[in-house]
Amino acid sequence: MEPDQTVRQTGRSLQEGLAAARQRLNAAVAGRLAWMGQASFWGRALLLIVILFVFSYPLLAWIGSTVDDDMTFSLEGRNLKAGQSRAVAVMSALIRREVEDHGWVANNPWFSPSGMLLDDMPSFQSGMIQALARFSFELQDQLGRTRGSSQIDQDLQSASGFMQTAPTLWYWNPANSILPTAPAETQYLNAAKRFEAYNERLANGQAVFDRRADNLIAAIERIAQDIGSSSAAIDRHLEDSSGYIWSNSADDLFYNIKGQMYAYYMVLRELGQDFEPLLKERQLETVWKQMLHSFAEAAELQPWLGIMDGSPGSQFFPSHLSSEGFYLLRARMQLREVGDVLAK
Repeated sequence: MEPDQTVRQTGRSLQEGLAAARQRLNAAVAGRLAWMGQASFWGRALLLIVILFVFSYPLLAWIGSTVDDDMTFSLEGRNLKAGQSRAVAVMSALIRREVEDHGWVANNPWFSPSGMLLDDMPSFQSGMIQALARFSFELQDQLGRTRGSSQIDQDLQSASGFMQTAPTLWYWNPANSILPTAPAETQYLNAAKRFEAYNERLANGQAVFDRRADNLIAAIERIAQDIGSSSAAIDRHLEDSSGYIWSNSADDLFYNIKGQMYAYYMVLRELGQDFEPLLKERQLETVWKQMLHSFAEAAELQPWLGIMDGSPGSQFFPSHLSSEGFYLLRARMQLREVGDVLAK
């Protein structure tokens, strides 16, 4: 082969090799760019999900948060019949308001917006239901029967049983059972239905609501003992855990007691009307109103900067639990004053 032919052949081989290499390079670059495009899409999608999570969860939690301490909440328009108990009626109305109108959030799972970010409303609802549950014992054991030897009313007994359900009980609680269960809000609605059934029977003369002085004494004594226990919880917190500007434990305790005092205010307000003739006979109307005012003061406390947990003697940061505790003790003292007059 001539040298010039060899050179030309070598040149063509080099050109063909370069062309093939260029094609392979172009194919590799195109594949890399396509992969990067897909990765960029999924990366943007993931970033969008994170942004929506970060901003929507607090928004949804805020929208769903309702600490309903409306002191004007009443039984107006509920068509109470003659003979029915207003205290029982307001218990049912409060349960339905919190479960059906606001939604029960105290048992929401940790991954929900309210379960992850809310604590004021769950604590408030828990305090309310715990107060109503304790008063349901008094209905069952005293007010809803004639003396201690008569039979317990079955509707009140069932309602009291449903009310003892833990506020945090959800559909599934592996600590108790691996099987699904009825959540707290379902149990509370069952209690409301039983209270309403009892009141309907009461209007028809088929049930008892014994408006005796000793029954009222027993009812207010049970409430006094319960808020005394709450006062002791405040004292323990102030002694062991106070001194911080803000504290989750102080916040939870504050709103739990706030809910308790709100529920008791509503029950006592209506119980006063159930026992109105007796209170007038013993000239207790003024003392009863003063007592209700103390409950209302405790229930309406809601500092706009949040619950501060300063030491009781702090000069710079308030102790909102101490303020709440003052109204608790005053209300408890006034309950005992009413009891003393009724006992004479």
